[in-house]
Amino acid sequence: MKRFLFFLMVTILAPASAWAGAGSDGPAVAGIPLDFFLFALVLLGVALFHNNTLQVGLIGVTGIIIYKLIFTGFKHGTGIAGLTLHFQHEWVILANLLCLLMGFALLSNHFEHSKIPDILPRFLPDGWKGGFVLLALVFFISSFLDNIAAALIGGAVAKIVFRGKVHIGYIAGIVAASNAGGSGSVVGDTTTTMMWIAGISPAAVIHAYAGALFALFITGIPAALQQDKLSPIQANHSLNVKIDGARVFIVAFILIVAVAVNMVVNIKFNEISDTFPFIGVGVWVALLVTIPLRNPEWKIMPETFKGSIFLLSLVVCASLMPVEKLPVASWQAALSLGYVSAVFDNIPLTALAIKQGGYDWGVLAYSVGFGGSMIWFGSSAGVALSNTFPEAKSVGQWLRHGWHVTLAYTVGFFIMMSLVGWHPTEDRYHNPPPAQIGAPATVTPQAGH
Repeated sequence: MKRFLFFLMVTILAPASAWAGAGSDGPAVAGIPLDFFLFALVLLGVALFHNNTLQVGLIGVTGIIIYKLIFTGFKHGTGIAGLTLHFQHEWVILANLLCLLMGFALLSNHFEHSKIPDILPRFLPDGWKGGFVLLALVFFISSFLDNIAAALIGGAVAKIVFRGKVHIGYIAGIVAASNAGGSGSVVGDTTTTMMWIAGISPAAVIHAYAGALFALFITGIPAALQQDKLSPIQANHSLNVKIDGARVFIVAFILIVAVAVNMVVNIKFNEISDTFPFIGVGVWVALLVTIPLRNPEWKIMPETFKGSIFLLSLVVCASLMPVEKLPVASWQAALSLGYVSAVFDNIPLTALAIKQGGYDWGVLAYSVGFGGSMIWFGSSAGVALSNTFPEAKSVGQWLRHGWHVTLAYTVGFFIMMSLVGWHPTEDRYHNPPPAQIGAPATVTPQAGH
């Protein structure tokens, strides 16, 4: 691991001496700015070293900053002054994301302790249909709760009702259901939350469900049949579970506050929305005022903070890329990003797409949200659930038994395109936007784009 980190830093910094005489645009390989290759190297490090992702992310962002300081400069200027201006433009998005990642972790913990997950087995029918209903419940929970929490809840219930024998194909199905459920909701997935923070309306991503719902059936039914063959469901009809109403109220209150603050700021105070992290602060105010009802489980904060800093490091890397040099956004690019997100973290891929603009945000949300389900380390939900089921940490076994996830992603994408079409926002760097596919629709640039 140490050798790779050393190699990573050297690879990022070596071009500075080799290309010292290059112009302000910096060096390029086959017409592609070297920045993107350095970014890909960081993502490769993340994919290879899951136990040291924070170190890889921090070294990557540090190396890219030094690389740009030496000879390419930043969008708003060169040297330290250019770097300072860059973070002056980015700090609100980064602060919002940090506050939401930390706050939603506590929100998820409140939900888990509300005892609602404990009563889920009551609603599961016998046979393979029970397995499918559990996946549908994971899908539903992920629409308003972080998809990592939804996957972990689904995995915990599966361990109970299947007596500890959970098929790898079903594990893949749980991850897919959680990612699909979060794809059309701005509070269901970090990628859609990033879009929301950037000023994209929640209504602009909701049509991701046009593909996600079909994908749920395409992957859910085969996964449920696989599980039923291995270990049939054994429903738990215990009536000794008492719902904690106070925690349910806290979860609902925090979500309502987050949505309300975002709406008020973007409608009434749009001109100052990029000067202060209103959404993130609003969530934390809601958390703090509900402490008298139930105290949050603060002990999860250290690990949550480390994970959040890692994700922010990738977002910063993406913000440093010359996105004006990327190809025009298109549905083909969105489809490809889904496959790419199976091996590279979807957070920085989403950040790049947001910076570039010109995407249909619902289509992109489906692609980067569900696409990561195709391999166990392609999404945070997959990594988290694989820690519970270590046998799933095999790319070969995941692809072999979870074949229905790749099929579901591909078929779901084209069903979504046929139903809702491709309706991009205005592209920041390439005008006019690509031709729309499907029924005509009025395209209005979102706030902040």
